[in-house]
Amino acid sequence: ATDSILQKVIREEFSNCTVITVAHRVPTVIDSDMVMVLSFGKLAEYDEPSKLMETNSSFSRLVAEYWASCRKNSTQKLEN
Repeated sequence: ATDSILQKVIREEFSNCTVITVAHRVPTVIDSDMVMVLSFGKLAEYDEPSKLMETNSSFSRLVAEYWASCRKNSTQKLEN
């Protein structure tokens, strides 16, 4: 709940500002204007999320893995 509140405040109150977000969860950055992916401290990718999703990028693979994990966790909860 705290994360969603924080994201809402950032989107509403800082809409005209440059915001650099360091995130470990896909939903935090999926609707950002631009995404920068670092690998071993070096720039690996930088583009709009939608463009990164159109290719076999590290970002698109991360997003796919994240959603697969969410589906798996949801299925496990339903089975228990």
